[in-house]
Amino acid sequence: MKARIIIAIAAAAVLSASCEKFLEENLKGGYSAENYYTTPGKAEMAVNAVYNSLYGNILWMFGDVASDDSVKGGSDGDQPQINEIDNFTATADHGNLGSFWQDTYETITRANNAIDAISKMGLEDKVAANLIGQAKFLRAYSYFNLVNIFGRVPLKTKPQNETANIHVPLSSIEDIYAQIDQDLTDAAAGVGDLKDGHVNRTAAYALLAKSKVFQGKWADALAAIKSLEDVGAGYDLAPDYASLFAPGGEDSVESIFAIRYGNSKTASLGNNLCVWFAPFEEGGYNFNAPTDSYVGVFDELTVGGDTDPRLDASIGRDGKPWFNGTTFKKEWGGATGYLVKKYDQDDVEDQAKAQSTVPQHRIRYAEVLLLKAEAMNESGTGDAAAELDKVRARAGLGKTTATTQTALRDAIRKERRRELGFEFHRFFDVMRYGKDYAVAALGAAAWPQDRYYFPIPQGETDANSALKN
Repeated sequence: MKARIIIAIAAAAVLSASCEKFLEENLKGGYSAENYYTTPGKAEMAVNAVYNSLYGNILWMFGDVASDDSVKGGSDGDQPQINEIDNFTATADHGNLGSFWQDTYETITRANNAIDAISKMGLEDKVAANLIGQAKFLRAYSYFNLVNIFGRVPLKTKPQNETANIHVPLSSIEDIYAQIDQDLTDAAAGVGDLKDGHVNRTAAYALLAKSKVFQGKWADALAAIKSLEDVGAGYDLAPDYASLFAPGGEDSVESIFAIRYGNSKTASLGNNLCVWFAPFEEGGYNFNAPTDSYVGVFDELTVGGDTDPRLDASIGRDGKPWFNGTTFKKEWGGATGYLVKKYDQDDVEDQAKAQSTVPQHRIRYAEVLLLKAEAMNESGTGDAAAELDKVRARAGLGKTTATTQTALRDAIRKERRRELGFEFHRFFDVMRYGKDYAVAALGAAAWPQDRYYFPIPQGETDANSALKN
């Protein structure tokens, strides 16, 4: 403490003696925006920092818990505010809303800074386009989550170095999607095709197709998927569904965009969802407990008469294999008798649960096939059933018996729920399917509008003067 006081006094003395000279000194021990972006390596590090900001997010609270797939779980007194997300009573001062908002805009801020600075560096065109394209994809992904959770949000696309860039009003949902689509179009034109963990053209086209499906722009969605297929990057369904959710799953032929994790015993570089979702008996917290409603959707046996293998690859059930040679026990599941399995793994020690290297898949090729089936069915073009059957076949299911547009719609929606469970898609789907579907899935409507959006966090309203009018 004494050392800190001495330093402060010394600094004050220097400032008093020569304020002008002191202020003209170059920054020591750090970088300003002006002197950081000087080499291609620094530009790449800035974009890597955008990726890094995705780690440790709480998207599962919205994608899963707010849906009919899961409830809070955990112990009764632990994180009780998550129940307010589940029952749609969260208010603007809700801590988890604020945390998600802050973390997501941190990603956007880092992307904005990188895009602006790299565009001015004079790098080789191909290098600059690749780096800027990656940052634009990550910005688009962030706004896609925001617009589906909060609806209208401030659309910030410039560095926060001017008042006008900080105090930004709410944009319309249409304008937010327009920015998402433009960013993804730019990304597809700029990034390469390498499958090295960075965003590539396939990822950009896949997310663009998803954005178009969410807007009901079926022809545009199919055009984006056609562009994806024309890339010819060799994506396909993995033969073994469960292998996607094991270490190395991010390098699968099916993984298009995933959050990857390193493993270290000295630094938290792992996927901490492992500890959030694991049983108390393994040092976990039991959160995100699957529901009977989710289990019930697996009501179709394989052609061999077995249970759909995706069920036991996704969750722990009584008497079924767990990890490290153990058998899951119903009492481990706490709130519902089930726990999420997709983020755990065999070789993580109890005291190092947060070091899991299992990826968080954000876009898989299976989802692209289901998006294609949906767009075909809704537009009345192509063979939607054939695309759906590709996903069903990997799970060992027979061809769909649905033949009408309505029956195929129901079948595709059901398949999305089975295929993508606990990858944080379900709430977004329930809401975009319409209020009637949402009420049927979630119970009596708790909101007056066509769909529910969580409130803008109070912290943003307090800090952003453009939201106070």
